[in-house]
Amino acid sequence: MYAATIIARFLLGLIFVVFGLNFWLRFIPIPPAQGQAGAFIGAMAVSGYLAVVKGIEIAGGLLVWSGRFTAAGLLLLVPVIVNILLYDFYLVKGFNPVSTVAAVLALFLLWTERRKFLGILR
Repeated sequence: MYAATIIARFLLGLIFVVFGLNFWLRFIPIPPAQGQAGAFIGAMAVSGYLAVVKGIEIAGGLLVWSGRFTAAGLLLLVPVIVNILLYDFYLVKGFNPVSTVAAVLALFLLWTERRKFLGILR
């Protein structure tokens, strides 16, 4: 179980650090979004909101990588993951394997870190 947790932390952190940095460094080409999805992303980019979200993704990914602050990283990343899944479902109307993998990894890490979240649930 310990090895699976380390692998999940590494992969989840990698996803968010890479895609967060890609917003500024553009090392992975991003196809333009069309329709409502394009309008939504365009509005977030023009307003500066998307830059803040990408900063949160990088910070959350680094916290998940740290091991000591995995729970804090998950507190930052889970709302982002939920929004990505909703964006894919309602605006893109398609399946995104990367966001699905991120959601599964986050759920696994939430389970392994559940003792740290018990105070929130009481």
